[in-house]
Amino acid sequence: MLQKPPSAEHPFAPFVRILGKGKQGSRSLSQTEARDAMEMILDDQVEPEQLGAFLMLLRVKEESPEELAGFIEAVRGRCGAPASLQVDLDWSTYAGKKRQLPWFILVALLLAESGIRVFMHGAKGHTPERIYTEDCLALFGIKACSGWDEVAQTLDAHRFAFMSIDTLSPRMSRIINLRPVLGLRSPVHTLCRLINPLHARHTVDGVFHPAYGPMHQKAAQLLGVENGLTIKGDGGEAEIKPDAECDLQWTRGNDYSTSVWPRYYPKRLVKQPLDNADLLKLWRGDIEHEYGTGAVISTLALMLKLLNKADDESCIPLAEQMWQGRNKAQY
Repeated sequence: MLQKPPSAEHPFAPFVRILGKGKQGSRSLSQTEARDAMEMILDDQVEPEQLGAFLMLLRVKEESPEELAGFIEAVRGRCGAPASLQVDLDWSTYAGKKRQLPWFILVALLLAESGIRVFMHGAKGHTPERIYTEDCLALFGIKACSGWDEVAQTLDAHRFAFMSIDTLSPRMSRIINLRPVLGLRSPVHTLCRLINPLHARHTVDGVFHPAYGPMHQKAAQLLGVENGLTIKGDGGEAEIKPDAECDLQWTRGNDYSTSVWPRYYPKRLVKQPLDNADLLKLWRGDIEHEYGTGAVISTLALMLKLLNKADDESCIPLAEQMWQGRNKAQY
């Protein structure tokens, strides 16, 4: 039997009403409203029915950049990241790979080897039959950090640190894992990619659907990101397909632009069987992997451009040089 609803309106009800008041009466939330609504969600002050309605109304409408920015402000305010902790590059990884291995892990490790401080965050397990970053990092002896003190220590020692969304924002992690229950992704899948909790000057994230790219970059502008890049990469991750052109969305301060990253190989490559161990084997030089090598070099070249370490003409040669000169015995 359904319980009788309370006579007084719930404080979260106005946010649901704003989104769901019909074609003529509904509208998007302002950035402030979105922040306030997400703070209530993070503080567990909403009913399950309200949360489901809120997420799916946003899903049908499609979240606006202002809503995303407000949501992110709320998550940042609750995640406890220390303002004194500095990183050069924020790299989000939430999609998981299906047809290829996460070769971008090698790119992040190469950047760290060259002195770039990289903070990576992500999720795992929300979609079956995908390969997730956190699981593959174990091949290199890298584990997810359990708190911000450990992130600081790991960055100082190795210039690379990974934190799971389970630790970064447990409430967001629970909502991400509602996907099998709701049957659809929710705005949380997008906002987690853009959290950038340490306010890095450079950010990179991936999308599967190119229509989300402009939304990501407009939200990044509202949040004051200095150098942001969204890649329509392999499987929705921030990784270049070396045998195909890739769409890019850029934010450089107040400037927003798009470009296409050229293919590294002139024709499509034959897909090889997936074996996570090949990530470490390729780093060590124990195997040859044409697709993996091309993905690493292409993605590394793009990161060097994002970080303002190279221009269009020099980024590929520099990436090839860095790949050839890596410390194969490091892992």
